[in-house]
Formats: sequence, C-alpha cells, structure tokens
Amino acid sequence: MVERQKQMSRDKISRLVNWGHWFAFFNGILAMGIGARYLDTIGYPDTITGWGYLAISTISHFSFLAFMVYLILLFPISTLLPYSKILRGYAAVIATGSLCILLYDTVVYEDYGMHLSPFAFDLAWAELGTLLHGSSYIATPIAILAIELTAANFLWKRIDRIQKKHWGPKVVVFVGLCFVSSHLIHIWADAKDITQITRFDDTYPLSYPATARTFIARHGLDGEKEKHQPTELVTLHYPSSPLQCHADSKQNVLLITIDSLRYDMVTPDTMPFLSEYARQNQLFTKHLSGGNQFSSGMFSLLYGLQGSYQDAVDFSVTSPLLTHTFKQAGYHMGLFISQSDMKEVTPDAMMLDFSPTVADDSDSNARADIQLTKAFEQWRHGQQGPWFALLDLKSPENYDTPIGFLGVETIKAPDAMKPAERVLFNQYRQSLHFIDKLLAQALEKLPKNTLVVITGIKGKVFTSNSSDARQDLSPANVHVPLIIHWPDGKPANIQYRTTHAGLVPTLMTQVLGCTNPAKDYSAGRQLLQPDEQKWNYVGDNKVFAIYQPNEITVINRHGQYYIYDVDYQQQLPKKLSAPELNQVMRESRRLYKD
Repeated sequence: MVERQKQMSRDKISRLVNWGHWFAFFNGILAMGIGARYLDTIGYPDTITGWGYLAISTISHFSFLAFMVYLILLFPISTLLPYSKILRGYAAVIATGSLCILLYDTVVYEDYGMHLSPFAFDLAWAELGTLLHGSSYIATPIAILAIELTAANFLWKRIDRIQKKHWGPKVVVFVGLCFVSSHLIHIWADAKDITQITRFDDTYPLSYPATARTFIARHGLDGEKEKHQPTELVTLHYPSSPLQCHADSKQNVLLITIDSLRYDMVTPDTMPFLSEYARQNQLFTKHLSGGNQFSSGMFSLLYGLQGSYQDAVDFSVTSPLLTHTFKQAGYHMGLFISQSDMKEVTPDAMMLDFSPTVADDSDSNARADIQLTKAFEQWRHGQQGPWFALLDLKSPENYDTPIGFLGVETIKAPDAMKPAERVLFNQYRQSLHFIDKLLAQALEKLPKNTLVVITGIKGKVFTSNSSDARQDLSPANVHVPLIIHWPDGKPANIQYRTTHAGLVPTLMTQVLGCTNPAKDYSAGRQLLQPDEQKWNYVGDNKVFAIYQPNEITVINRHGQYYIYDVDYQQQLPKKLSAPELNQVMRESRRLYKD
C-alpha cells in the first residue's frame, strides 16, 4: 500500500513536470512574439543569411529563457507542492510577470537602446508615466494572465494525450539544434566579420553568443579575417537632412592626434614647443576626449558622435561626413598612422576617404612616429591643391623614445602616485618631450593658409595593466589638450568645456561652409561658442561616463553605475540625475530610423 502511494506520488510529480515543460515551451513561443518588438527598434535583416540566423537564434534564445524560468521558479514547486491547481495558478502568475518584464524591457530598449539594468531601470522609473502610455499597462497584464490560465488548464487536461504522441523528444532535439547552430554560426560570423549576423548581438536580453575573437587574437589570425559587408544599410539617418555646404576658402587642414596626451603635461619643462604654440593660438583648457581608448576617441573626433553609435552597422561602410565632405570639395586626403593604430580603427570605414601611409611599429613606436612625420613632410610638399592630413603619433601610449634620445631631466612625481607609477610618470615625460620635437618638425614652414588642430586621442593613467586603463574614465584618462591655429587667428584661452565631438561641426561650418544645424550630423556643438548642454558623453556603448558640472557618473557593461565628484576622488552617495541622463540616452537613439 505504501509503495502504491509512493508510485502514485511519483506519477503525479512526473505528470506535473511534463506539464511544466510544455507550459514553458508555450511561454517561449509567446516570448518570441514579444521579442519581435526588439527588431522594430534595431531593424530587420536584409539577407537570407541574416533571416536564417535570426530565426534559429530567436527560437533557441527565448526557449532557453522560458526553460530557465521554469527550472528556477516552477520545478521546485512541482516537487515541494505537487498540487496541480496550486501549481497552475502559480505558474500563470509567474509567466505573466516574466512576460510583462520582457514587454517592459522592449519599451525601455526602444526608448534608450539598452536592456533593463540598475542604470536603465532608474532612468525608466523617472519617466514611467511617459513610457507606459494610456491604460495598456493595466489591460495588458490582465490579458496575458487570462491567456496563461487558459493555456495552463488546456495543457493540463491534454498532457497525457500529448505525451502519447512523443513530441517532447523531437521538440528538445529541434531546440537543441537551434541553440548549438546559432552559436556555431555566430562564431563563424564573428571570425569573418559578417555584420548582418553580429549586428544582433545585443538585441535580445541576456544574450551572450559565442565569439571567435579570443581564439583569433591568440593565434594571430586578425590579418586573415575577411570583410563581408552588406551593400545597403538603412539603420541610421546620417545625416538626418541633406548637407548644404559651399567651401569658399580652400584652407589646408592638418589634424595631429597624439595617443595618450594628458592636458596637465603640456608644460614648458616637458613640452616647451607645444606649450608656447598653445600660448600663441587657441587653447581649450577644459577639453574632453570622446573616449578612453583609441577607437572611441578617434570615432568621436572624426564622426562627431558619441561612442554609443560606434558599433552601428552603417558605419562599417559609411565614412565620416567630415572627411567625405572634404574629399568631395576636392581636398587631397592623407593619413599617416602606425600599423598598430590602424588595426584598432573601428568602425571599418572610419579612414575610408584617406590615402594611407602606414608605418610598421612592431619594434618601436618612436621609430614609426619619425617615419610618419617625414612621410607627411614629403607628401605635403608634393600637393598642388588643398589638402587635409591626419598625422597620428603613438609613442606616449607605450612610453617610447628612440634609442639614444636625450630627454628632459627627471622631476619629482606627484606624492599620490605609487612607486611604480612614479617611474612611468617620468618615462612618460621623456616620450612627450620626444613628441614635442616631432611637432616642431611637422609644423615648421607650413603654408600660411593651413589650419592646424592638435589634440590627444585620449589621456593617460600610469598603469601597466591595460584592463585597468580600459575601465578608467577619470579626467586623467580623458582630459586632453586641444590647440587650434587659425590662419590669421588670434591667441585665446578657452575656459568653457568642449569635447572631441565639437570639432566636426566647427570644421564643417568654418572651413566647408555647411549651413545645416550641427544636430543634423553630430552630437557636438561648435567649439567657438559655449555649449548650453550640461553633460558630455565619454566612452563607447559598453562602458561610458557622463560628465556633468558637479559630478561624473560611470556606467559599466552590466548596467551598474557609480557617481563620483568632479575630481574623481570619491564616490558620492546619491542617485542618478535622471532628467539629464535621459537626454543622454535620447541622444544615443536620435539618429536611428523609426
């Protein structure tokens, strides 16, 4: 008798577990339907390959999410309280709550371009009334709950009949094949850089597709990567209106970018030439890079957009409007860059308008910088018409100087530095002194009608840990000098805050004669007048900081945020300033097509 009761209990639990699996599968299908809203935001595939990957990825991902909810929240109840009525009601409530969270996530993603996280939740909570339109936020959960209760009862009454058809193993095999196939296809697409597949990496919540980048980097296969780019991309309005430009004067433009140039190091004892050059021209004293890495800093400088757009699929084939417009105006475009920096250029089309001269810096950044400076001099002497040149110097990034270089005297490092940082501090100064001499050489005897822009791609923190440097968004890593020499211009010391994104609208209006509002093609404002905007975005779309007058908010890839004082010395015990940060997230979606 006891054995019979145990067997009946096991049979009852087994029936509940079987029912739970099918109920989870049903909710996976509902989740797929809700998940289609993400595609309305990011755009649909343009190729059969894209559609194929998206189909199997959607099936596997939402089936997996539904099963995980069942495994964590329903399966334990099936064994602890094996009563079908209780379980069905409980499961319907859990499923309704889960789908409502998913639905709310689609609303947040459409509005802010990011999934629910501590950061996104605080932003969305501040505008909850705006996001939840009308009475749908009441009617929708009630409708979903009704569907869930109906489905729960329907499946329970027919679970025995369903089991007899042996559909379960077939569904498991099908979903399992979709799961494995989606990851294998993504590994292949990641290795080949097929953007019609990789563009969907962050579309679904909790999606972490397998990648090939680590394997490729470890085995030195970067050079073998093929580029398979779509011929037509339609995710952005860039520019949002056709440009109206007419370049009256044909000024030459020389843009000199220095990787890892801190603002506080442009001093007479470390960089005497640049310090004097800054004094004689326009010096922007509160200038911020667009990022703390080469790629994000250069992206903000040339595209004039915040780093949240850096991974936009359009930019894999769309060059910056700045360089494209210069080229259309008849300018000769010259790029002088080291091989290592050229590999870091992201997106792929950033340097598309230039004729590049690439120097091998595998042995020495300093030697490559010398070669690039000489190559620029030879190139400009051979130009018959107006030209735009980008000279990129990298020695300070790796504290490099040429063999036998006699630098400046060692000075006492700041007291707050650790012993190892003090050594790097003085080696960094030697590298900057070397760069200072190259700048004097590059700027010697330039044509009088040459506009010169000198800035740092990013700042520098004194650490040998590259991971720490990539995460550091402090002023030391993003506060860089900006010096502009205008032909016939007057010296000026600019005290208001500016950013890399402001260079594009400045050159577009002042040199190319573009009459469009800056917002048509840039997130920045002209450098020559104060910006009323009270925040600045620094970083990419994974780790970024919002610089405000009285605080710095850092948001990491997990959606966690930390608020620091303006000196980045201590964390402030306060919540987000939601209104201004909502403007930040609006800007990150403004150029995407509806």
